[in-house]
Amino acid sequence: MIETLRIRNVAIVEEVELEFGPGLNVLTGETGAGKSIVLGALGMLAGSRVSPEIVREGETRAEVEAVFRTAELAELEAELEALGLAADDDEHELIVQRSVAKAGRSRVRVAGELLPVTALAKLFEGRVEISSQHSSQALLRPEMHARLLDEAGKHDGLRAAVEENCAAIRALDTELADLRGAVEERARREDFLRFQVEEIDAVELRENELPALESEHRRLAHSEQLREDGGIALSELTGDERGDVSGALDLLARAQRGVDALAKMDGDLETLAQRLRACEDELRDAAGDLERYVDKLEVDPGKLAQLEDRLGQIEKLRRKYGDEATSILEYRDAIARELDGLKSADGRIEALEGERAELVEALAAKAAKLTRARKKAAKALGKKVEAPLGDLALPDARFEVALNALTPPADLPCAPGGSEAVEFRFSASAGSEPRPLQKVASGGELSRVFLALKNALRGAGRGMVLVFDEVDAGIGGRVAERVGLCLAELSSEHQVLCITHHPQIAALADTHFRVEKRKAGKRTLASVERIEGDQRVDEIARMAGGEKISAETRSHAEALLRGKPA
Repeated sequence: MIETLRIRNVAIVEEVELEFGPGLNVLTGETGAGKSIVLGALGMLAGSRVSPEIVREGETRAEVEAVFRTAELAELEAELEALGLAADDDEHELIVQRSVAKAGRSRVRVAGELLPVTALAKLFEGRVEISSQHSSQALLRPEMHARLLDEAGKHDGLRAAVEENCAAIRALDTELADLRGAVEERARREDFLRFQVEEIDAVELRENELPALESEHRRLAHSEQLREDGGIALSELTGDERGDVSGALDLLARAQRGVDALAKMDGDLETLAQRLRACEDELRDAAGDLERYVDKLEVDPGKLAQLEDRLGQIEKLRRKYGDEATSILEYRDAIARELDGLKSADGRIEALEGERAELVEALAAKAAKLTRARKKAAKALGKKVEAPLGDLALPDARFEVALNALTPPADLPCAPGGSEAVEFRFSASAGSEPRPLQKVASGGELSRVFLALKNALRGAGRGMVLVFDEVDAGIGGRVAERVGLCLAELSSEHQVLCITHHPQIAALADTHFRVEKRKAGKRTLASVERIEGDQRVDEIARMAGGEKISAETRSHAEALLRGKPA
């Protein structure tokens, strides 16, 4: 329900705040006092189109803000959560704001987040319903008739199942169209991927091969220089073959013999002598290793060419598929998997076609079941709405719910909303055949039909906010009392806001607001205040007898208030 409504700079309203209560809330006041401004503000919150002309003269922006209680609207809270919004977890409080600039720009905030104006209509569709002399959101939109009938028959879950089934088929159709439409592209992609896999496989690349190949290539490419320089280093260690030139080993041997002799004279040099002998052994081993390395060195142009060819193959892969062998092999595995997926596309098409056939069969069965349920509910709802219309000053009215067969899409057994279009039909005069409600009902008739319909659906959609603008227009006191009782009954399940000129209706309110217009300098301002006690008696007396309140009109007002049902 709406707990608080704040209106700033809208038409002749400078700033007002209304604290609505549960049950029946009424707004009263003289004609032209500004009651319709409150209605317009509620329409703004429900996503209605707004003209910049509503901005109060001299101001740049009109603003409307409401605090909603969402404790009974679990579905709304789920939708908000899906949008990344949330009502207060503990208080179930949702703040909605909308502003309209004089320049025409409109802004909406829901739970503090900016949203497009269209989001309001989606969020509050079926949750805030406004019925006025000029329109009824539900009754003037034929697409809503089916939803109302399904709510009445308590088979709205079946309608949702039909919608979901249709959506599932359309999702399959999209996937099938993508698969079928991409046959040529798939074939080209398959050829390309197969070429890449074969190109990588032909090289037979091994994960740790490249470092060893590069090392061997360097050795073969520089084998002559390695042999020459290695021989020089070896001669520096061992001397020449004739012994004309001493090498490092000869010099070390001489030094070692000299220190051995010295150690015989001074035992402290024995450790040094041992170190020199160890050096000689190590140096001799190194010379042996170097000699064996030089002896094994080969100059093999043929093998070098083979290595260069192999490295060239790998380098070609590296330029196309990755710097490292691991990256190349990982890429190869990835495209091989994609290739397998492309090969299985035909099988996927066949599987989807089978799945679609099953869904179509299930959809036909659900649509037929929905049609049977609607036929039964249509008769019951027609009688239930028509019965109270006589008490609402429509004694000759007829109301019926027609089911018009729809031509389904060529590839489906029914439309997403079922096999039929639901249409509310109405006739206010005896002898006239019922015709589409939105074409024949006057403003007052539309409001009263809406009231009767909502009472017939009273147990459905708990927690709605229902707004009635002068539903009592053109009716007398006895009928006004009946209208008021209908509103009171409806308010047991929903929060009802009603603009009225009839004291019989105002007396039944749980919360009563008075709208007044006054002069402030050269400006006209509207104010709204909640009234109780004597103020309320005076207002109902004014409504019953005019501006001059007499003892009789006060007594009549008190009697009306005492007669309010518990």
